[in-house]
Amino acid sequence: MSVVSDGRGRKKDAAQPGEPAGHPSVTDEGTAPSRVASGAEAEPAQDVASGAGEATAPPQAAPAAPPEPAAAAKPSPAPAAPTAAELQDRWLRAEADLRNLRRRAALEREEARRSAEDGVLLDLISMLDDLDRALESARESGAPDSWTAGVRLTADRVRERLSRYGVATLDPKGAPFDPRFHEALLEIDAPEGVSPGAVVQVAHLGYARGERALRPARVVVARAPAAGGA
Repeated sequence: MSVVSDGRGRKKDAAQPGEPAGHPSVTDEGTAPSRVASGAEAEPAQDVASGAGEATAPPQAAPAAPPEPAAAAKPSPAPAAPTAAELQDRWLRAEADLRNLRRRAALEREEARRSAEDGVLLDLISMLDDLDRALESARESGAPDSWTAGVRLTADRVRERLSRYGVATLDPKGAPFDPRFHEALLEIDAPEGVSPGAVVQVAHLGYARGERALRPARVVVARAPAAGGA
């Protein structure tokens, strides 16, 4: 075996003829084990690194269990059929409600009719007031009787028409005061012979229809004299 240079200043043993090229020489005894050792140590390092990578990977979540099928709802029992007594009670109640409804509707119709009639009657009463004022003015001014007779006849016809509809004139002079049909305008000390609470004077005639006042009479009422008065 001879020594040759590799061109970099390092010496290298040349293989002799008949000696295998891959067989290490005497001078390579110190370096060959180190190479083998370094290769053996490198493999465990790679294994450790790969193991560390596997340890740091996030764990995968377990698949969710499929939902359990809902329990089938039990059918509710059918309601019991009503008895004959219950059906009769329902029928009687329905019949009573129907009668009340018909009675209420009839009362409402009657009230609406009376209200419409009262409006027309009040218009006739207002016209009668104008005729009465015309007669009073003609009497004060000395108008001819032929003229006043015609106006008086017209006023009488209007009163007759009002009476056909059940309208009565209210002239309560001397009668006790009734708040249903009278409207007090003034109170004065009772004159001699007049009891307190009686109507002393009628300022405006009133008209009533049945138990209702179409227009209350406007009156002056007597009161008891004050104690110690002259």
